[in-house]
Amino acid sequence: MINRPNILVVCGKNKRRSRTAEFIFKNDNRFNIRSAGLSPKSDRKISEKDLIWANLVFVMEQNHKEKIKKIYLNIELPLIEILHISDDYEFMNPELIELLEDKMNDLLMQYYNF
Repeated sequence: MINRPNILVVCGKNKRRSRTAEFIFKNDNRFNIRSAGLSPKSDRKISEKDLIWANLVFVMEQNHKEKIKKIYLNIELPLIEILHISDDYEFMNPELIELLEDKMNDLLMQYYNF
């Protein structure tokens, strides 16, 4: 596959959930991945460029999707999927890794057949 899709993973502050997702999938040859947070206190704050770059966005909670839609009214947003993973885990927590792998791989299979 030459054209790998760009996957953006978003959570509140880009400290635990989305950072874990980026870390565990960063060497995956099926797609490009980056992570960002919605809070001004994020390690890496989401930007319009991130959303233009992304083919698919994974958010952790329903309110993350709503915030993105509210803030970025001026651009055509990529598809946004909610993973429904609450902020109960530390960075690289084994249970968090398992949830991310299961949910993201299921959706990637659905959209990209891999």
